[in-house]
Amino acid sequence: MKQAINYADLVRSDAVHGSVYTNPDIYLDELDRIYRQTWIYIAHESEVPNVGDFKRASLGNQPVILVRDKTGKVQVLFNRCRHRAATVCQDSCGNASKFRCEYHGWVYDLDGKLTGIPYEDGYERIDKSQFSLTRPVQVDSYRGFVFAIMAEPVETLAESLGEPTMRQIDYFCDLSPEGEILVQAGAAKLAYQGSWKLQMENSIDGYHANFTHQSYFKMITRLSGRRPDTFDRDSAVATRDLGCGNTFVDYRPHNIAPGRSEPRLSALKRTTWGKKYYADMVAAHGLERAEDVIVTAGTHMSVFPNLVVLGQQVRTIRPIAHDKTEVDLAPTLLKGVPDELNTQRIRQFESFYSPHGGGIHDDIEMFNRVQQGVACTMEPWLIFQRGLHREQISAEGLRSGHVSDEVPQRAMWQHWLKLMQSKR
Repeated sequence: MKQAINYADLVRSDAVHGSVYTNPDIYLDELDRIYRQTWIYIAHESEVPNVGDFKRASLGNQPVILVRDKTGKVQVLFNRCRHRAATVCQDSCGNASKFRCEYHGWVYDLDGKLTGIPYEDGYERIDKSQFSLTRPVQVDSYRGFVFAIMAEPVETLAESLGEPTMRQIDYFCDLSPEGEILVQAGAAKLAYQGSWKLQMENSIDGYHANFTHQSYFKMITRLSGRRPDTFDRDSAVATRDLGCGNTFVDYRPHNIAPGRSEPRLSALKRTTWGKKYYADMVAAHGLERAEDVIVTAGTHMSVFPNLVVLGQQVRTIRPIAHDKTEVDLAPTLLKGVPDELNTQRIRQFESFYSPHGGGIHDDIEMFNRVQQGVACTMEPWLIFQRGLHREQISAEGLRSGHVSDEVPQRAMWQHWLKLMQSKR
């Protein structure tokens, strides 16, 4: 019989118990208290630009379909026939006029309505309107990022994200003069034998890069003759709590520092395509906002529990089991920019995150090692003390620290604890 778990015993202000990564019962509680009760990122609207375009996705461990229906509305439908539960969509993406269950032939329209039952006279009475594909309780979006929730929400999507998080999404999208990103360049897919929380912790971890990714930095130095920024103890880069379990690495203080922003803008305007991009951005956003967005260069943010918006990519984390996780890393394009800029974004993504890239495999190896290590229970606590003594707290009560401090991890785990103690 499943035992009740006292989650307050597992999360301290500066540490978490190893069982939060290894206990299958905790994973089941996470599916109920986090992935069922909170807003979960599904996909981006640009992935289904035309009527009939669809993408298979997940809401926690629940299979769903993102599809644009005949009215142009984006729908999120559970991928489960209402008859005997077979999935009705098998391809990862594509275009369809309907969804048909191959088991017994039930047919559904793009909005999920049941339109056809073979040999319908075999039923004494059946009201097809009562057997549409099931939907999440609510679906909403911000700047094309589609979220869904399976329970009646206690907060709107905007309230759940919070203004600081939405501001970071704005920085990411406003790199386009049209204010739109396009998630249409495929995705790198990976899996590892470990908890989904390891990827969430790592995505906003400024402490590990100098060690985990040494070989990548050496390769870049050898090829370019210049070592990439690795942000030492004197760096102006910060880690910040955005509220609601969302966190980010703030490169803006570093990028706008004297002697850094002007060279960046000057280098951009030395190329024909860069001049056009700069002019288009100023025309669209105004001079001050355009230069701020260009110099800030997007964001590096996690949105609890399953979304990371980082550099030029959108990363979706999918919990498969307590010790198995799948991750999709999708490079993004900017709508309405010169081809050269989007090509540059793809090359940057490939360099680190693609299957033949030099960086992401290091992280996956570390996740596997951590999951192996937490099997050792002689001293079960994992320590997140770094920078605790020097945290700064804003007027809004949000914490920040040095780039190498574990502010994001502590913020994430405190929000995790709040949700896991929820009695809804």
